[in-house]
Amino acid sequence: MRYSTGKAVRYWAMPVALGAMGVLHFVAPKHFDRLIPPELPGSPRAWTYGSGVAELAVAGLLAGRDTRALGGAAATALFVGVFPGNLQMVRDSRGKPFWPDQVIAWGRLPMQIPMILAADKIRRTA
Repeated sequence: MRYSTGKAVRYWAMPVALGAMGVLHFVAPKHFDRLIPPELPGSPRAWTYGSGVAELAVAGLLAGRDTRALGGAAATALFVGVFPGNLQMVRDSRGKPFWPDQVIAWGRLPMQIPMILAADKIRRTA
């Protein structure tokens, strides 16, 4: 099956983005360690590596034609699951400059909604 350029971009955008972020969890883990809420048990680094593995696995599921629907479901769960990390970023931005720290931290929260909806759409239409 051949895709138009627009369809190809839509098809590959999420798996490529998740794959890149998954790799970054291993290349630059300190940034991700800071997003782990202290209330979670275990070390932040273990959560960072675990979420990196999850992002790589979901990217792989999304990239396969036969596993795309499962990948959409997994991506939906992943995006819901990382929401506490976004909340931690907001908590950490308290007392920091409004721009850019607080704007970026608060701006990430509503961005989860279209990501969750896009992943669920993949699940439903794959």
